[in-house]
Amino acid sequence: MIRRTVKETLVEEGAAEDLSSVAMKVINLQRLGVSYHFEDEICEILQQIFDKDNVPHDDLHQNNSDLYAVALRFRLLRQQGHNVSCDKYFSNLKDNDGIFKESLISDTKGLLSLYEATHLRIKGDDILDQALTFTTTHLKSATRRDLSSPLLKQVTHALYQPLWKGIPRMEVRHYLSIYQEDDSHNETLLCFAKLDFNLLQQLYQKELFEITRWWKDVDFMKHLSFARDRVVECYLSALGVYFEPKYYFPRRTLSKFIYMVAVIDDMYDAHGTFEELELFNEAIQRWDISAKNQLPNYMKVCYQTLLDVYTELEEYLAREGNLYGIYYARESMKRHVGGYMKETRWFHSAYTPKLDEYMPLAALTSLYSLAIVAVVGMGNAATKDSLDWLLTDPPIVNASSVIGRLLNDVMSYQFEQKRGHNASSVELYVKEYGVTEEVAKLALTKQVDDAWKVINKAWLHPTRIPLPLLMRPLNLARVMEILYKFEDAFTNAGVELKNFATEVLIESVPIA
Repeated sequence: MIRRTVKETLVEEGAAEDLSSVAMKVINLQRLGVSYHFEDEICEILQQIFDKDNVPHDDLHQNNSDLYAVALRFRLLRQQGHNVSCDKYFSNLKDNDGIFKESLISDTKGLLSLYEATHLRIKGDDILDQALTFTTTHLKSATRRDLSSPLLKQVTHALYQPLWKGIPRMEVRHYLSIYQEDDSHNETLLCFAKLDFNLLQQLYQKELFEITRWWKDVDFMKHLSFARDRVVECYLSALGVYFEPKYYFPRRTLSKFIYMVAVIDDMYDAHGTFEELELFNEAIQRWDISAKNQLPNYMKVCYQTLLDVYTELEEYLAREGNLYGIYYARESMKRHVGGYMKETRWFHSAYTPKLDEYMPLAALTSLYSLAIVAVVGMGNAATKDSLDWLLTDPPIVNASSVIGRLLNDVMSYQFEQKRGHNASSVELYVKEYGVTEEVAKLALTKQVDDAWKVINKAWLHPTRIPLPLLMRPLNLARVMEILYKFEDAFTNAGVELKNFATEVLIESVPIA
């Protein structure tokens, strides 16, 4: 009943002339985490906004000089994949000297809207590059002024975590309290969002219980005591990739897959002998249960469990009529482990690669296989054509993998050095360019920013692949941003991950 009321209101406002009003309605649905109920309606509304805003020879700035509204519409359209020009929306923000107008500084709400929009910039969006610096500087200053409570919370949070790079469920939980404080909030919508959040939370709790039971049944801590005990972190990572109820099975499968990758990573990094790791790689490339016989006992457990996870996925795909997907899932794992083995051979032979030799391999062993498996389980959406495309390591997948690898390297550099790990991008950059560790980290962080521009570009129409599929490598990059924001939170569960677990899995939202 509540859902029908919200839908009717959305459709009515979608037919209205006030684009800013309907855009605000859409953004609230998205930020409150209930937009997945109204995907078709939102798609139609944003198409109307796109058509209206992009009439040939239309002067957008004369029609609407409200920075908040214009930046919001720009962001909504790019989030939907519409390839809108930032110059068309924001060229009037500068004076004749090419400097951002001083009058913008006092418009905190507008600056915040523009700041959020800058995170969807692509290569060549110079005005948005400059706007990011401008808005960041003046939003930081604004936090020291007497802002209203909801606005101050939004600004402070956005500077800490831009919306576009945040994990959706974490952002929903944060926004619920802010929206409730807003005097203009819609009580029906707020109630619907709270109920929806709590219902999904109950589903996630059930799923985590099932994953934990699986983990206890395979008893990794007994057979592979060297492996990191990170079952909750693996589930949270999968939840960051897809939160929607309909993705129950792929979310569960991806949780197990992430755990297996973490175990294999630890095996290659810190436990297995060179000869044992060669045997394991050979077994993976053969992908045959009989290959288990050549492995030492602890590897047999890992290998058998991995095959079991894939068998479960294969049975699901067969029921769905998409059995072809299992080939891609297996192939990605073969490449992933093959990448580990190549890194191990480098380390064993004391070979130090150049940075441009290291990065393609490092990206392969980062998120590549996770992106493939994340898409494989999405049912009919994962067509053979889309999986063929993903297997070529397209820009959006590669950029996501680069983000994961570089953020991991930057945050875990010292720990991995003590562990006697393979050379990381930080160490290689220092040696290759003769700079300090801090300079190397800054340069690699800049490469992360460039990789986000690649993701944003790949997101825009026309795209060969539907946005729901492209959402998975995008969300993987978001998960990496959270895991490695200030530390290696996967190895040492930090504040970010603990907050994620508490807010999304444990503490329900008060309805009253």
